[in-house]
Amino acid sequence: MRKLVVLLNLLMLNSAVLMAQDSPAKEGMSQLIDDQFKFADQQYKVLSKNVPADVMPQTYHAEKNKVQTSDTKWWCSGFYPGTLLYIYEYTKDPEILAEATARLGILEKEKHYTGNHDLGFMMYCSFGNAYRITKNPAYKTTIDTAAASLTTRYRPAAKVIQSWNASKRWGGPVIIDNMMNLELLSWVSDHGGDKKYKEVAITHANTTLKNHFRPDFSSYHVVDYDMKTGEVVKKQTAQGAADESAWSRGQSWGLYGYTMMYRFTKDKRYLDQARNIAKFILNHPNMPADLVPYWDFNAPGIPNTYRDASAAAVNASALLELAQYVNKKERKTYVTAAEKMIRSLASDAYRAKLGENGGFLLMHSVGSIPHKTEIDVPLTYADYYFLEALHRYKNWYL
Repeated sequence: MRKLVVLLNLLMLNSAVLMAQDSPAKEGMSQLIDDQFKFADQQYKVLSKNVPADVMPQTYHAEKNKVQTSDTKWWCSGFYPGTLLYIYEYTKDPEILAEATARLGILEKEKHYTGNHDLGFMMYCSFGNAYRITKNPAYKTTIDTAAASLTTRYRPAAKVIQSWNASKRWGGPVIIDNMMNLELLSWVSDHGGDKKYKEVAITHANTTLKNHFRPDFSSYHVVDYDMKTGEVVKKQTAQGAADESAWSRGQSWGLYGYTMMYRFTKDKRYLDQARNIAKFILNHPNMPADLVPYWDFNAPGIPNTYRDASAAAVNASALLELAQYVNKKERKTYVTAAEKMIRSLASDAYRAKLGENGGFLLMHSVGSIPHKTEIDVPLTYADYYFLEALHRYKNWYL
């Protein structure tokens, strides 16, 4: 009995020591998260003043001191209201909620949009968060309608959702980004909507698993299908350094997408895929020490080339979710990596000063170097996934 008491006391002492060692780190992250949301609250008020009421912010051109805007059909149109909602969720600032509500008002009509696959980015990151936070039933109706619109792009013969319309370059292009839009379909099916939406999401995820990835678990950006037969015509990487290179944000979309699909299905193939993509990203010899990747893992000129803060933000958010589904050792690996990414993005190297950067939070993202667009600039989705990662860390690990 005495030995048992001694053993229990030792276990309690060790636990207390571990908690004491962990506490300063957690306290530091708690303060960092609080600081970032307070900053975001003020910075996005600056951004709101730089964006006319009928459009959405896209990026900022420092040389012109001008915020570039987009119409609501642009694939990123949902990120600005979504980011505002993440800020409101933390700060409860009514001014931020009012701005988010106004922007949702101009975006709502896009629930009928069928021009490409981006309805998930556009409508779930915005209205999905709005419904989750406010429980306004009108927002759910919008999400349900958007899911129906997205499924019009499903091609049964090829078992994929076609990303873009046919062009001179591709007949039936499907991009790795499309994995992100499966959240809209899966969520709607799980919340009273048509079950076929989730079936489409699963089928698309399975086809992508089969055709998009290389043996090292890196992915192509674009797979071109014959939509009548399902045959793969060619595999390319449009926004990366080369067809066989690993475009950084593409790897991030895959990591996030398969982690999210495991959440909805508990299909172990998806979990294993996410873990293998994480391994590729975190162990890549060209990953910088601060874990903010170069725009392509195989980019020419490394280390003297551009970083992509947006890829780091997506990675951080995805890893924090992936850590929920694995053993303690892996969990620690993923959370530690995500925390390092968050700390890097929150540092002066990547986060703007109040009133600067057009009102965006993060600097140094890359849209598409091959297309010479959005190079080393702020991007709305970098801010969105950065704040999502902060919420996840706060909710799950503090």
